[in-house]
Amino acid sequence: MVKIEAIAVDVDGTITDGRRRVCHSALDALRKAEDAGIPVEKFKEIWSPMEDDRSIGKISLEEILTLILEKNNCYSKELLEKLVEKRVWAKAECFKHLNPEIIPMLESLKRKNVKIGLISNCFSEEARLIRESILYSFFDAVMLSYEQGVKKPNEEIYRRCMKELHVTPEECLYIGDGGSSELEAADKLGMKALQAVWYLKEGTNQPEGRKAE
Repeated sequence: MVKIEAIAVDVDGTITDGRRRVCHSALDALRKAEDAGIPVEKFKEIWSPMEDDRSIGKISLEEILTLILEKNNCYSKELLEKLVEKRVWAKAECFKHLNPEIIPMLESLKRKNVKIGLISNCFSEEARLIRESILYSFFDAVMLSYEQGVKKPNEEIYRRCMKELHVTPEECLYIGDGGSSELEAADKLGMKALQAVWYLKEGTNQPEGRKAE
């Protein structure tokens, strides 16, 4: 049996509580549309189709909000700053309410000399918050889709992480909540994939043998 030398983890829903964020899809767009005085459908016409571009570094939060405001003839520096500030504040909240087991788990892994990688699908504001968070110092390799130009479940982002960790797929455990087909991609590469359940709601059915607590 091959010894596990490294662990790669997801962020949202795995080591932070994605359910706490007030920034999800339609609700997020609605709040920003209300702040800007833009009909929500007009806001979403630009915001929603560009999710992939936002997650692989083609456009930043400030750039897409500027585009939306200008398209709807309501741009001002003050309004842009207000929207960005609210978005960043909401995203930052999930780093302030970590499950009490997360930090001890990461500390334990470091004491055992297990290398830790991070693989996250994220936007510009999330990439910044991850690097500023209390969690960042624990990671030996950080693969953020916004910076890498590729996102899960593309196998390339996993390969880049393992290359930086100097491990083979068989030597690397992947832990994620299961979004973006991340577990299936890890399995296909030959990694051992486990599903994180720290933040999952009670009553959610989980596959046997794929839980990480």
